[in-house]
Amino acid sequence: MSEKAVYAAGAVVWREIDGKVHVLLVHRTQYGDITIPKGKVDPGESLPQTAVREIAEETGISVNLGVPLGISRYTLGNGREKIVHYWAAHARSKAIRESSFSPNGEIAALEWLPLRKARKALSYEPDVEILDAFTALVDDGIRETFALLVARHGKAQSPDAWQRDGDRPLTERGVAQAHGLVGTMAAFGPKRIISSTALRCATTVAPLAVATGLEVVRTELISQSAYEDGTADVRRIVGKRVRSGKTAVLCSHGPVIPEILREIALATATPVTSAIREAAALDTGGLSVVHLSQDHPASGIITIESYAPFA
Repeated sequence: MSEKAVYAAGAVVWREIDGKVHVLLVHRTQYGDITIPKGKVDPGESLPQTAVREIAEETGISVNLGVPLGISRYTLGNGREKIVHYWAAHARSKAIRESSFSPNGEIAALEWLPLRKARKALSYEPDVEILDAFTALVDDGIRETFALLVARHGKAQSPDAWQRDGDRPLTERGVAQAHGLVGTMAAFGPKRIISSTALRCATTVAPLAVATGLEVVRTELISQSAYEDGTADVRRIVGKRVRSGKTAVLCSHGPVIPEILREIALATATPVTSAIREAAALDTGGLSVVHLSQDHPASGIITIESYAPFA
């Protein structure tokens, strides 16, 4: 991130009403305008974390993020550039029922509108462009999505001091990377956490497990030792996760992650392009989020976004 730019994040929050997709717009009190919910990044936050928090604060609705929709850039009155990242976010019925919204000094009202009416109601062209990106997905039949979050373990101690590679713990930096991943991964609402049996992988996803209440399922099938001796079975693990249609975390090792990305591509009939290979080239503590259609996973990978290590 540039220190001179102002960063923000938000989402096109959507639901079905009478069989039609409606999106949630906010009427802002101070400015008297109508926009997509969004807000500025707080210190120490990742962009996905900001998007989820801001939506909850502005609308009272808890969401998990879906596919990224694009980035808006424009110049503020003080001359600084504002950069806003957006995702799609399905508002579940339970979350809507439990919403705590009431008109306040920031948001005067919320409004659910069908896509065409929402487009006309928006006050700013950059918001219209983001809504158009979401509409294009809907027109292509892409509504419900899920993600496979492929993480490389945090920085680990040197193998020289350890007899068994799988026993190597994280360094202090690796621990910081593990905690730094939590907000980003949690924003996508994982339902399963799958880890290599190596201590450095299991420790990397342990903070996420604590934050979400999910169990860490450890498997030798995506471990580096199994990969090197030919007993790994990445296809089995990836195939099960694609078939489930539920967002999951897969934490593994530098040599294994390219095979994980390749198997996701093969399982979804996606050509193995340079973009997939680049998404697999993660530094320790890095993360790639692979977005897939829940209804039609064989239609291919929708998009991939990657995140640098927190520390």
